[in-house]
Amino acid sequence: MLEKLFKLSARGTDVRTEMFAGLTIFLTMAYIIFVNPSILADAGMDKGAVFVATCLAAAIGCLIMGLMANFPLALAPGMGLNAFFTYGVVQSMGHSWQTALGAVFLSGILFFTLSAFKVREWIINAIPRTLKLGIATGIGAFLAMIALKNAGIIVAHPATLVTLGDLTAFVPLMSILGFFLIAGFTARNMPGAVLVAILIMTVIGLMSGDVQYQGIVSAPPSLAPTFLQMDIQAALELSMLSVVFGFLFVDLFDTSGTLIAVTQKAGLADKDGNVPQLGRALMSDSAATIAGASLGTSTTTSYVESASGVAAGGRTGLTAVVVGLLFLLSIFFAPLAGMIPVYATAGAIFYVAILMLFNLREIDWDDISEAAPVTVVLLFTPLTFSIAHGITLAFITYAFAKAVCGKWREVSLSVWILTLLFVLKIAFFDH
Repeated sequence: MLEKLFKLSARGTDVRTEMFAGLTIFLTMAYIIFVNPSILADAGMDKGAVFVATCLAAAIGCLIMGLMANFPLALAPGMGLNAFFTYGVVQSMGHSWQTALGAVFLSGILFFTLSAFKVREWIINAIPRTLKLGIATGIGAFLAMIALKNAGIIVAHPATLVTLGDLTAFVPLMSILGFFLIAGFTARNMPGAVLVAILIMTVIGLMSGDVQYQGIVSAPPSLAPTFLQMDIQAALELSMLSVVFGFLFVDLFDTSGTLIAVTQKAGLADKDGNVPQLGRALMSDSAATIAGASLGTSTTTSYVESASGVAAGGRTGLTAVVVGLLFLLSIFFAPLAGMIPVYATAGAIFYVAILMLFNLREIDWDDISEAAPVTVVLLFTPLTFSIAHGITLAFITYAFAKAVCGKWREVSLSVWILTLLFVLKIAFFDH
C-alpha cells in the first residue's frame, strides 16, 4: 500500500529510510512546539490551547503535504509570522488576537485561491529576487530584536529608545548560554540541536529553582479557548488589508522558496528547476494555514528544516506523514511545554534569526538600487516592529531607487502597481 501511495521504489527509497528521515526533520523543528505558544501567549492567547493548536496544525499540514503532494516537506506555524502576529498586529497595531486569527484565515483562503487558479506564478515571477531576499533578512532582524528584548539583553531607555540590559542577571545570562549551546551543537551536526539546547536550559531552570516541575506527560489541554475564535468580520475591515496581505505575502514566498530548495536537494525538480505538482504543494500549505487559524495558531508554513530529512534520504510524502504523526503524539507533552522558560526559547529565536540573515550574502552591495531596499527592510522591520511596514517601505524604495538610478526598466508593471498601493496605504491608512 505504501509503495503504491508514495511511489517509494521509483524515487529510490524505502519505508525504513523514509521513517528515519521523518524523525530527523521532527527533531530539527520540534522546538516550535515550545516557542510558538510562548510567543502567542504574549498576544493574550491561552498557552495550553496554543500548544495543542500548534501540534495539530503541524500534523494536519504534514499529512496533507505528504498524502496530497507526495513531497518530503514538513509544515508548522512559522517563525517570523508568529512574531508578526503577536508583536506587530496585536501589540503594535492594537488589534485583538481574534482579529489577527481572522486575518490569518483570510490569507489562507487567498493563498488557496491563488494556488488553484495559478495566479501565484505571476506574483512569484513579478517580485524581484532582491526584495524576496530582503524581506527574509528583515524578518530575521525582527526575530533577533524580539529574542534580545524577551531575554532582557536589550531594554527600553527614555533617551536612546533602547540600551544594553544587565547581562549579569539570571535571564540574560541563561539566554546567552542557551544560544551558545545551540551554536555549538549545530556546528557539530547534532540531531535536534535546538530542541536539545531548549531541554538543557529547562533542566538548568529546574535545578536553580527558577522553574517548577509540572510533569512530562498528561492529557492534552483544552483547545476550546482558541478553537474557531477567529474574528473574520473584523479582519475584513479596510485597515486590516495590509495585515492580510502581509501574512499572505510572507507565506507565499517563504513556502515557494522552501519548496524549490528542498525539492532540488531531493532531486525532485526537473532540469529547469521547476517543481512538479507545485500547485498541490502550495494548496497543501494554504489548507494547513486555514486549518491552523481555525484551531488557534498563526500562519502554518513549510519548514526549510525539511532539508535535513532529504539529507537523511527522504524522497517521498511518507517522510512528511511520519513528521505529522510525531507532532500528533506531541500533544501529550503539554506539561513539559509549560515548563519551558523564556531564556530557553530566546536563544532558539536568535539562532533562527541568524539563519534568515544569511540571505545578505546574496545581495549585490555594489549596486545602490539593490542595496537600498534591502537596507530599508532590514532596518525598518525591527525598528517599526512591523513586517508589514518593512515590506511596504522596501517596495517603495526599490521602485524609486531604480527609477532615480536610471534603471526604471528593471521594475515590472506589477511592482509599480504594488508600490502605488503601498504609497496610498501610507498616505491614507497608516496614521
